Amino acid sequence: MRSGRAAHLAIASVAALGLVACAGGGGSTSGGSSGGSASGSFNAAVKAVYNASDKKGGIVKFADEGEPDSTDPGDTYYGYMWDFIRLYTRSLTMFTVAPGDKSNQLVGDLAEGLGKATDGGKTWTYKLRSGLKFEDGTPITSKDVKYGIERSTDKATFPDGPTYYDSLLNWPKGWAGPYKSKGMNTDSAISTPDDLTIVFHLKAPFSSFDYLAMTPQTAPVPQAKDTGAKYKEHVVSSGPYMFDTYSSGKSFTLKRNPNWSASTDPNRKALPDGYEYDMNVNSDDIDNRIVAGDLDIAAVGTGVTPATQSRVLSDPTLKARADNATLARLWYTSINPTVKPFDNINCRIAVEYAMDRTSYQTAYGGPFAGGDLATTLLPPVIPGYQKFDDYPTPGGKGDLAKAKEYLAKCGQPNGFSTNISYRNERPKEKAAAEAWQQQLAKVGIKVTPKGFAKKDYFSTYAGNPPYVVKNDLGLVVNGWGADWNDGYGFLSQITDSRVIRDTGGSSNTSVRIPAVDQLLDQAATELDVSKRNAIWGEIDKKVMDQAVIYPGVYAKSLLLRGKSLTNVFVNPQFGMYDYVSVGKP
Repeated sequence: MRSGRAAHLAIASVAALGLVACAGGGGSTSGGSSGGSASGSFNAAVKAVYNASDKKGGIVKFADEGEPDSTDPGDTYYGYMWDFIRLYTRSLTMFTVAPGDKSNQLVGDLAEGLGKATDGGKTWTYKLRSGLKFEDGTPITSKDVKYGIERSTDKATFPDGPTYYDSLLNWPKGWAGPYKSKGMNTDSAISTPDDLTIVFHLKAPFSSFDYLAMTPQTAPVPQAKDTGAKYKEHVVSSGPYMFDTYSSGKSFTLKRNPNWSASTDPNRKALPDGYEYDMNVNSDDIDNRIVAGDLDIAAVGTGVTPATQSRVLSDPTLKARADNATLARLWYTSINPTVKPFDNINCRIAVEYAMDRTSYQTAYGGPFAGGDLATTLLPPVIPGYQKFDDYPTPGGKGDLAKAKEYLAKCGQPNGFSTNISYRNERPKEKAAAEAWQQQLAKVGIKVTPKGFAKKDYFSTYAGNPPYVVKNDLGLVVNGWGADWNDGYGFLSQITDSRVIRDTGGSSNTSVRIPAVDQLLDQAATELDVSKRNAIWGEIDKKVMDQAVIYPGVYAKSLLLRGKSLTNVFVNPQFGMYDYVSVGKP
């Protein structure tokens, strides 16, 4: 996911997936005995529930430094929205709402349990729970789930969502989504033999399909109420909360959904009475308001600003409200081979050697809240990680002589000019862009930082290939967290060239390596866990050999708990507080 398992698997056992999976209709929820209750101290919510309570009531207040890519389940890929969207949508499956390793367990959400695989893993069948209803009281059926997935494949209308369903399902020839392909029969990809059964038909076996069933794209959408690009202004709720107000670019609020029933949803306690979500709020103001108790959660979940970090670490009272989470995330920079002179590999290698990795770490908050120096794509917590460094420099501080050697090899001995993009609302990304500017100037490379709105960063600018080329975005500051914590969940959407779209929206801006595409396909059907993990490491090495990504830091973050929140814990699947669990009586 952007800064984004099963007992019934017929083609891959739980052991083969390397994870604990749980079949059946529900999972343990936070609070009470599910993970224990931690006392108020530093890191109290990292592996346990802090301030456990089942008391209902109150309004939880969120603030976002920018805007979400979308509140539409078919068009979102930011990790914090995957966390938040579970308040008003439900997917076929979901991760157990619990701290620590328990969050690795997939359970049924809309579905009674996990999928049943047949035909060697090319066909996956899910049974929906009985009694599911939308916010207006109409029944939720398998056809609503099917339509939700169908509409998400229209990347012209919904450019930001992942592309798993687009590429894996057996869509009919010419399929372009339900708006452009109105009336086309799609039973070859998804069939609904009855109102409670949905069957997915894949082009090839895929052992991790239960993970895909967890994505927001499986949230049901009633076709009669689909308003296309405007649907984000009032998503028809399938979860415990529904939209009350929505002011574009400013705020939205959620209230209780009167037609949600706890009897059909064992995974959510729905403690608060509602939620307030403010957009385009200054990052320092967000931190100050959380410190003061006027705000509960910084929605983006990437940690406090450097200024606040100093306050937190030096004030015992504030530090007792903080959690230093280790994440399955990489802060990195794409080096675009479609932008001259980076079409020459030696120019790309030159910047790999020139950059001071410790300055990248400093930009993100240092080793404490920024993370550890990275030399690979895969963070150490992802199965398949292999330790290597293709471009070693003394102390990680860069090697200017080596950089100049490769500049000469690429025909640019005196350097060149390029642009670097970052998200306006993220001061750490701006600091990283400025670190690039300062360091590359030492070898004659003039770097000009260009800031863009987070909301449109991938759809319109840094993830839009024609824009990238036209505007010389040779370097793109980026971040990626695993869609789920294995090699496929981490690598596929940032290294597969087939997810790159001229219409924009992809987080992969620089990796276009056919051999990597082939390895991803091979790993998707490999049943042997050790062989599959070896492939992830091989992919990592091939990408780094081509110098199309500069890995900065394996991420950590310093999160600050709201003063009056209950049931707070860091969910490792999202790398931030679990937004479904919190309460505020």
